[in-house]
Amino acid sequence: MKLPETAPETPEDAAVELERLAAEIAHHNRLYHGQDAPEISDAEFDALMRANAAIEAAFPDLVRADSPSRIVGAAPSGHLAKVAHARQMFSLDNGFSDEDVADFLGRVRRFLKLPEDAPIALTAEPKIDGLSCSLRYEKGLLAQALTRGDGQIGEDVTANVRTIADIPARIEGAPDVFEVRGEVYMAKGDFTALNARLLAEAEASGKEARQFANPRNAAAGSLRQKDASVTASRPLRFLAWGWGEVSEDPADSQYAAMLRIKSWDFPVSDMLIRAETLDQALAQYRAIEKQRADLPFDIDGVVYKVDRIDWQQRLGFVGRAPRWGLAHKFPAERAQTTLNDIEIQVGRTGKLTPVAKLEPVTVGGVVVRNATLHNADEIARLGVRPGDRVVLQRAGDVIPQIVENLTRDETRPAYVFPDHCPICHSEAVAEEGEVDVRCTGGLICPAQRLERLKHFVSRGALDIDGLGEKTLIELIDLGWITEPGDIFRLAPHREELLGREGWQEKSVDALLAAIEAKRAPDAARLLFGLGIRHIGAITARDLLKRYATLAAVRALADELIALREATPPALGEAELKHRTRLDKAITEHIGVENVGGAVGHALADFFHEPHNRAVWEDLLGEIAPPPFVIETRDSEVTGKTLVFTGSLESLSRDEAKAQAESLGARVAGSVSAKTDLVIAGPGAGSKLKKAAELQIPVISESDWAEIVARAR
Repeated sequence: MKLPETAPETPEDAAVELERLAAEIAHHNRLYHGQDAPEISDAEFDALMRANAAIEAAFPDLVRADSPSRIVGAAPSGHLAKVAHARQMFSLDNGFSDEDVADFLGRVRRFLKLPEDAPIALTAEPKIDGLSCSLRYEKGLLAQALTRGDGQIGEDVTANVRTIADIPARIEGAPDVFEVRGEVYMAKGDFTALNARLLAEAEASGKEARQFANPRNAAAGSLRQKDASVTASRPLRFLAWGWGEVSEDPADSQYAAMLRIKSWDFPVSDMLIRAETLDQALAQYRAIEKQRADLPFDIDGVVYKVDRIDWQQRLGFVGRAPRWGLAHKFPAERAQTTLNDIEIQVGRTGKLTPVAKLEPVTVGGVVVRNATLHNADEIARLGVRPGDRVVLQRAGDVIPQIVENLTRDETRPAYVFPDHCPICHSEAVAEEGEVDVRCTGGLICPAQRLERLKHFVSRGALDIDGLGEKTLIELIDLGWITEPGDIFRLAPHREELLGREGWQEKSVDALLAAIEAKRAPDAARLLFGLGIRHIGAITARDLLKRYATLAAVRALADELIALREATPPALGEAELKHRTRLDKAITEHIGVENVGGAVGHALADFFHEPHNRAVWEDLLGEIAPPPFVIETRDSEVTGKTLVFTGSLESLSRDEAKAQAESLGARVAGSVSAKTDLVIAGPGAGSKLKKAAELQIPVISESDWAEIVARAR
């Protein structure tokens, strides 16, 4: 699991980070929902989702229809038939504190336009950790059972579900169509017995034992068997928590509906209550939390739902979750262990991250061996050194983490944070005003090499088709690629590639042709592809619009280096004022709107390093980017300032900006009195409101497409 090292500061950086998070979340969703083989804990997955949500909250215009915040689970895969749900199965938003629950009720009141003191009854019940399943009954008979899948399409497990004793084959007094939804799970005791049985069977047959990691995996793996007789041999249970498609509502409240479902012989939690107030709901949360360890099944929180069904219907859904429900997660669990060592890891951006190597300890049912220490400041704050006894916590943020040093007062030397990269031995420094220490090795650092080369050939940069991560790893391992210029020297290795497994003449020639096609790349894409900190795709374009050639950008960097060296840093209280003046001078020297001191320092830092200059010269010895020119056409928006907001459905944000620039318009990131036109897609928020306040014209994406088509 990789959380963002720092919060993105620009829309360009945010877009890159959102794309990376989406890919990682999709990967873990496939493992969890499709293969029953998660690599990370639920809390760690929650951390990824919260990191995604935080960036989307800071950059709402970047929220896409396929964002993880709007998708449930993962598309089903494997041997079972795929069937569309008659009514989508949604997920739940998470809360982690009493304040989050109060905020949830506040949102409900505001949406329903209720007075601030209006009572809202909730149901509260344990959030069981199993496999969600929808059971469809027609005329009282079980007709179909589907796993949740991605919420839209699930897997048909009807034959398997018929073997679960908790699930009745017939129900009396139900509407003609009624889908009962709930969780298939395995009790803790049954899980332990199953693993023991599998081990005994393996030993008896001389085969390798296959045991399940936890009850949730055991339940999911058992239910999704191709052979229903295998499912029948496993001790699966079912607990109902709701319903899907129905021919008539079961009751006028959530609580009454669940009692009716219970009357049809479905198990319903005996800890389900109807709470009239927030205090009652939170009291039930604490009561369930106290019983957590003694319950026969795993839970990770409490689920609240607005009790009135008519209010649920009015509240509806947003993204992947109902507005009327919330999962209140339990807080972190803690344990004590010994810190054996501190290992420094180097990330894609060169950040040196200290990782605590721990004596293995079980926390919340998971064996933990490593924990993040964040940075040098965190190590100093905790005063930790190898050999210390520490308190470990698994929480919903950066997990797991050390929260206390129990042996701080013992006399031992303090840990000294390295000032050189442990991988390439380049100097490691922290930028002024930052706590993160970064390797200056850039593209020569093996720890950064793969990620930086992946970025260099990615779609937003040089976009070299066929040069994906797997191929890059192979070529790096062979020693054929160590820096970008090597990519353009692969042709002599053609015959050697043909002799390697998985390579055919067609694929080799296609790759080499794709590389040759980038000998004269777009200058802005190339600048972005170098991975210089703070220089995203838009910033690279803005710089090239002003300076036209990469040679001019390089000259600008040399000027900025000279500017910094001509103003030596001040000391003491004058340091901050010095930094502010220097940033202002750099910004003025660059002379590009929205490009400030951070970009200037990053550009100067990159070209100040001899090895980066060598990489640059080597690369430009292989390719020849033409001057950057934006060809414009006369249009009805020529000379105007535009703002795009919301989710664009037919083109990316970069494509929209490129279109606008080709029509002679300027694209701004925020709405102001200088804005002439706003193009709004679905999900537009504060910018649309600001446009209305300023009486700025607003058009749709289809209206924008017509403007583009009308341009000469």
